[in-house]
Amino acid sequence: MSNEFPLERVNTVVIGAGQAGLSVGYHLSQRGVSFVILDANQRIGDQWRHRWDSLRLFTPAQFAGLDGMAFPAPPHYFPTKDEMGDFLERYAQTFTLPVLSGTRVDRVSRHGEGFLVVAGDRRFDARNVVVAMANFQRPRVPPFAKELKPDIVQIHSCDYRNPSQLRDGDVLVVGAGNSGAEIALETARAHKTWMSGRDVGHVPFDVDGVLARLFLFRIVLRVLFHRVLTVATPFGRAMRPKVLHIGGPLVRTKPRDLDAAGVQRVPRVAGARNGLPVLDDGRVLDVKNVVWCTGFHPGFSWLDLPVFGPDGDPMHARGIVASHPGLYFVGLHFLYAFSSTMIHGVGRDAERIASHVAARASSATANPALAPSAA
Repeated sequence: MSNEFPLERVNTVVIGAGQAGLSVGYHLSQRGVSFVILDANQRIGDQWRHRWDSLRLFTPAQFAGLDGMAFPAPPHYFPTKDEMGDFLERYAQTFTLPVLSGTRVDRVSRHGEGFLVVAGDRRFDARNVVVAMANFQRPRVPPFAKELKPDIVQIHSCDYRNPSQLRDGDVLVVGAGNSGAEIALETARAHKTWMSGRDVGHVPFDVDGVLARLFLFRIVLRVLFHRVLTVATPFGRAMRPKVLHIGGPLVRTKPRDLDAAGVQRVPRVAGARNGLPVLDDGRVLDVKNVVWCTGFHPGFSWLDLPVFGPDGDPMHARGIVASHPGLYFVGLHFLYAFSSTMIHGVGRDAERIASHVAARASSATANPALAPSAA
């Protein structure tokens, strides 16, 4: 690594300016800790704006605010993805959070008693690093995708915006989770659509209904997801591995919606045959489009520290990495609770990590030898 660029010293580097990173920034600023937030997007909120056009939040506006700022909409309104992106941008501006947009982190490694964070031509010497990102950063597609015919349009859900990206002909949506189900509903309006994958289940109520507005959302979001399904309860600990590696149920979409739209459910896609996708039951689908809703790799290859378990997930206790003091995670699936990746739940994790960082800052002030290493 070249040393031609100056080393910038800061107490804490927060990586990611989504709801997790901005929440951490808010709580750090409340505690007087010096920090900077690095984000690869050109504009705060772009991680929401770049999702498919018809996406709306699963949770109403009353649960879409962050600590210190409510979402500016009627309580039962479901924000669009662009409105959520704009809210995050206003949040950062309101609290004057120091976000460096267009700054992609290339590497994080140990540096003295702290960390070296390399982002393009900038280098930061930080006592603490908070990785404020979810587990889905790099699109995952199966290896046999490259065996499909070259004239089949293949697109991952992270790049899908609307059906205009597809060619005439049948569509296969691979993956039956929330993204797959919502995209399949949309493509079925103009294309014969197949959706492959196992039944992940669904929440037993209409999220847009009166009962959900008045009663169920508070029980499910505030009680079940936030207080019952946590690593502190036996039920939560039993549920956590399933949530991490299988996924959650359909929230807005119901099986009856898929049936009514004409979406045809088929088994898992097992591979390719003669350039076409083949299912577990041996059927070959002559489709012209494949939308991969097959999830993501964690995308933490730039974190040059031995903090990952055999399954590739970071090893931490409620976001604190004991083996590397000063390294933290916020925004991961089920970091502490089912709600940890949800907008209404991330604040609790962010506040806890910010408090831990502030305590380390106080100890460094009391003992200058613990401050970030000199350039």
